[in-house]
Amino acid sequence: MNSRAEARGASLDTFKLAAAAFLLIGGIFAFYYFAAVSTLLRVIGLLVLGGVAAFIALQTERGRLLWQFVADARMEVRKVVWPSRQETLQTTLIVVVMVLVVGIVLWLFDMMLMAILRFLTGQGG
Repeated sequence: MNSRAEARGASLDTFKLAAAAFLLIGGIFAFYYFAAVSTLLRVIGLLVLGGVAAFIALQTERGRLLWQFVADARMEVRKVVWPSRQETLQTTLIVVVMVLVVGIVLWLFDMMLMAILRFLTGQGG
């Protein structure tokens, strides 16, 4: 009896996701179909349909899992120890200096290889 309820719930979830997708696709189609109507009204209509579609999709098991994942991710972001302004500036300065140093070293290496190649091929004069 429990497997029947799960199968019925899964098919209902599939129907809800299909309805949400249909609403979203219909909203996008209507946005372009009614091109003569004000853009503001079309955007508002599309946002409303997108919100309704998201609400329907969040009523499914996958939607609840997605919402739980987003809530957990927000909680983890709150736990992050962000660097101070001084640490950020120092790290950025180190990165910029290292990029310049590596660029100059690669440029010198390229010039050396080009000089060797010109010497070997006799094109250096």
